[in-house]
Amino acid sequence: MAKLILVRHGESEWNKCELWTGWTDIGLSEKGREQARQVGEKLKGMQIDFAYTSLLIRTKQTLAEIKNILGIDMPTFEDIALNEKNYGIYTGKNKWEIKKEVGEDLFLKIRRSWDYQIPQGESLKDVYERVVPYYEKEILPKIKRGSNIMIVASDNSLRALIKYLENINDSDISKLELVVGEVDLFEIDANGNVLSKKIL
Repeated sequence: MAKLILVRHGESEWNKCELWTGWTDIGLSEKGREQARQVGEKLKGMQIDFAYTSLLIRTKQTLAEIKNILGIDMPTFEDIALNEKNYGIYTGKNKWEIKKEVGEDLFLKIRRSWDYQIPQGESLKDVYERVVPYYEKEILPKIKRGSNIMIVASDNSLRALIKYLENINDSDISKLELVVGEVDLFEIDANGNVLSKKIL
């Protein structure tokens, strides 16, 4: 049995301002760094064999803070497949101003729906179609061999992976949201089946 630790990065400078960040490479706020250190405290004593992040600096900074607290430097891999959803024309815009502009229904589609295609951006389905194959090819074989894995990524890339892990249907995925600094711990057997999940 192996552990899969999913960590949403700490608060970024744009999270602090309620701006949709997407693929814009914005670093952590000081609060975000502290949230990352708190994650490290939660993970003390847990063996972690490999770590994965997206290409975005906020995920890499979160992992660096965690490593500093744990005092370990496990092998780490970065990949664009784990990047946040591309928010297209809404990137850099204030969420709540957009909500006023487009109305509640479209706002919820932009933010949480499974297959709403953001102009010049992505749907959660698009994110799923890059995250899950990467997980199956690069991460799952290590888990099946008993390695404990930590993935530090963004809300929507982790939502896509959790949809796969928990077999959440297309409509119910809109109810799932991870807060900044959240840690979801899965226990997975040698066949890749999820045995348990808890939020630390």
